[in-house]
Amino acid sequence: MERIPIFYFSDVLCVWAFFAEPRLEAVRRSFGEQVLLEFKFCSVFGDTTRKIATAWSARGGYEGFADHLHHSAERFPETRLHADIWRKVRPASSLPPHLYLKAVQLSEKENGVQGTFERALCKMREAFFLDGLDIARQDVQLEIGRQAGADNELVLRFIADGRAHASLSADYEDAQTLRVEGSPTMILNEGRQKLYGNVGYRIIEANIQELLREPNPDQASWC
Repeated sequence: MERIPIFYFSDVLCVWAFFAEPRLEAVRRSFGEQVLLEFKFCSVFGDTTRKIATAWSARGGYEGFADHLHHSAERFPETRLHADIWRKVRPASSLPPHLYLKAVQLSEKENGVQGTFERALCKMREAFFLDGLDIARQDVQLEIGRQAGADNELVLRFIADGRAHASLSADYEDAQTLRVEGSPTMILNEGRQKLYGNVGYRIIEANIQELLREPNPDQASWC
């Protein structure tokens, strides 16, 4: 059976990617082996100090940004963001957790143990948004990976020899090539269909169903 490939770009410090986790789970439940989710990273919070200074200097800085996130979270009553995020807990960059997670992804392919990367990715987001931990710190990353079942010795080897850096660089380059505008972004149909931001599940479902109906990439989709 040919599976529908889906590129899923996100930044682990993006709250909208965190809110989108239940929709990804719904995709897995509904379509199972019919789709192939390939997780990639894009850089939205590569330099958080510059980002906040540029976008939020006139709107309260980190405090204003934190208020904005908590206000946005009111639309998702099942989720309670940690009070300290961006107020007291301010990761310097999403690049370190992205690098660690790419190493986990590589180690998963190396040892053939499936599911470790996705567990680590989910736990990394929860560690920041729910537990208020600074996931830019390597000690925090290693503990999250341990809880997810990652082989940290192998993970650190991929970081030390540069392969994790190369894999992350490829993700960032792919994001530019596919014109990813932000996090999260779902790319389907060889780049012809792009779902960006806070997109409802029914829209995602309709796009996937259309591709399952007519998987030929030369056939224009109605979605």
